[in-house]
Amino acid sequence: MSRTALRICPLCEATCGLSLTVDGTRVTGARGDADDVFSQGFICPKGASFGEIDADPDRLTGPLVRRDGVLEEASWDEAFDLIAARLRPIVEQYGTNAVGVVLGNPNVHTMAGALYPPVLLGALRTRNLFTASTLDQMPKHVSSGLLFGDPFAIPVPDLDRTGHLLLLGANPLESNGSLCTAPDFPGKLKAMRRRGGTLTVVDPRRTRTAKLADRHVAIRPGTDALLLASIAQVLFEEKLTAPGEAGQHIEGIGEVADATREFTPEAVGPVCDVDPDDIRAIARELAAAPTAAVYGRIGSCTVEHGTLASWLVDVLNVLTGNLDRPGGALFPLSATDRTPRPAGPGKGFALGRWHSRVGGHPEVKSELPLAALAEEIETPGEGQIRAVIASAANPVLSAPDGDRLDRALAGLDFMVSIDPYLNETSLHADVVLPPPPPSQSAHFDFAFNGFAVRNQVRYTRPAVPLAEGRMDECEIHARLVLAASGMHGAEPAAVDAMVIDSALAKAVADPHSPVHGQDANELATRLTGANGPERRLDLMLRLGPYGDGFGADPDGLTLDRVLAHPHGIDLGPLRPRLPQVLRTRSGRIELLPAPIAADLPRLRTALGERPASLVLVGRRHLRSNNSWLHNIPALNGGSNRCTLQIHPEDAARLGLADGTDVRITADGGEVAAPVEITDSVRIGVVSLPHGWGHSRPGSRLAVAADRPGVNVNQLLDGSRFDPLSGTSVLNGFPVELVPLS
Repeated sequence: MSRTALRICPLCEATCGLSLTVDGTRVTGARGDADDVFSQGFICPKGASFGEIDADPDRLTGPLVRRDGVLEEASWDEAFDLIAARLRPIVEQYGTNAVGVVLGNPNVHTMAGALYPPVLLGALRTRNLFTASTLDQMPKHVSSGLLFGDPFAIPVPDLDRTGHLLLLGANPLESNGSLCTAPDFPGKLKAMRRRGGTLTVVDPRRTRTAKLADRHVAIRPGTDALLLASIAQVLFEEKLTAPGEAGQHIEGIGEVADATREFTPEAVGPVCDVDPDDIRAIARELAAAPTAAVYGRIGSCTVEHGTLASWLVDVLNVLTGNLDRPGGALFPLSATDRTPRPAGPGKGFALGRWHSRVGGHPEVKSELPLAALAEEIETPGEGQIRAVIASAANPVLSAPDGDRLDRALAGLDFMVSIDPYLNETSLHADVVLPPPPPSQSAHFDFAFNGFAVRNQVRYTRPAVPLAEGRMDECEIHARLVLAASGMHGAEPAAVDAMVIDSALAKAVADPHSPVHGQDANELATRLTGANGPERRLDLMLRLGPYGDGFGADPDGLTLDRVLAHPHGIDLGPLRPRLPQVLRTRSGRIELLPAPIAADLPRLRTALGERPASLVLVGRRHLRSNNSWLHNIPALNGGSNRCTLQIHPEDAARLGLADGTDVRITADGGEVAAPVEITDSVRIGVVSLPHGWGHSRPGSRLAVAADRPGVNVNQLLDGSRFDPLSGTSVLNGFPVELVPLS
């Protein structure tokens, strides 16, 4: 007999609520949860394929350990025994930095990936942390850290109330949004248009989002920062700046006016390939709109001036009075955010507190560039990485020069992967620890609720009981912490208890906490939950901005209260949060921080650069998510193909025919892909999607291997960076094409 179960979708940042049909222990259907307080029934093809994803026959069902060079099935005890036996001696002989930790994008889509990696890093004390952030959104963390003092204080467009949206480097009709958690992003854009709002899309491709726009600006890739600086220049020149209520919390507006004076539309237009009159029109429309927001994403981040572009997005929101006001760009307030504190100066945000051993790359948010991982493994000497722990990471496909990283990983002394698949990266591991299918895991969005366009809280317990022989993902992570820290054999619950004790000790000592001065041990006895992770969630909810404060607010949030509302609890629209959100040393928005000012000469130099004749950009697809999901038949077909899109005029100039193969050459090497001629890309631009290249021997991804595509990141050698954030340049780099037939 079938039943229904609720589950928050973990497959992209939209975090839609699903209603699953379950027959026995098998998910046989998925539809949008019409009663979900946030997504209200919206679902995309990925969510609709939840059952097929859950039941993928290539998912590993138990641990693998390497014996005599071959990965073989093993028990969980054997797997963790081997980790404890091999990892600790490496740390003891070579030091803590001999272990590198690699965290992939899927970590933020699971409870375990949010709760346990910080504990693991604390136990290892390694400075060699690499994450997918330096292939994606790190420029936004840096600009927010420098502007507001907190790298996670990222304002998001108030989509439900704005009347004007300027969108750069984003295609939410395909990606469902990013650093802006918004179920049914397409519907919200259409609703804005219906209420008389205006959508301007800046993108070198005529994407589905661009087709919806009132104005599509087909910019030259990589020049977003120049365009934004020019818009700021027009606002100053024409005296259109009006910071509004936020103005009392800002310093440096005059300095920004001076810093952008050279970026006139006439100077910028030829480099961006945008008419100067269009730049002035965009600036005037932005200033005239009663409410407006500027939003930039991966296409404006993974370029040579990614941090400057991210900074200028918020500069424009500030100058037009749209920062921190309804209908503009606001700071979300998650239910598990830190206990609110009074406004005032903070510690600020610093870059380069240490540098990588080989390339000298500055630390950013305690991370080093993922593109530097291979050199840190290959280069002998003190501090060489000899062991890697990879969690939900596939950098052989996602980072530049996967061939080099493939060779480097093969030379490690020891490697552990937490991954459901034997993929291009995990095939190098000595131990593979597979989490269960998503239906067998609880779900809470610790990360994405901090970027949500409406404040809400939702939690779903597992839809299906844990299958025999499986281990809960939180327990996998907890046991890994124990094995890596010299506590192998202790109960996994000890990890959660340790975190709870530490958090409560800090809370009772904090004069701004609702439990200041109380007994931490007594408070711990009042936590509810079926296991350690739920007790930790209960603690975070109780001490959070909407929490009950362990009885201080009888109407506040607790885990029990959230569980009593299976479709979620609506916490209301985003509200102004200045100056409370600020943690700069001045306690104000520092509009022209010193690192930004020091990087602006590099942007001025770009005004005189001669653009390459042909550059490459990536592209998103609604039925994909980076290297995820290519092993799912329902999501691996139709227009979801690894083709090189090229404009008809460029194809004719180069003698390329539709469907024929072409050799693509760039800094790091070459790949071959079939040509797809389309006027959806502008002249001088070609597009190849990210996340393909499923052809390495040893992986076990049968469907993906049947249509492997090519790895676009193999075109890069890792030498192109945004210097402020360490983010790899993945868009707008020069390529050459040669027909193969």
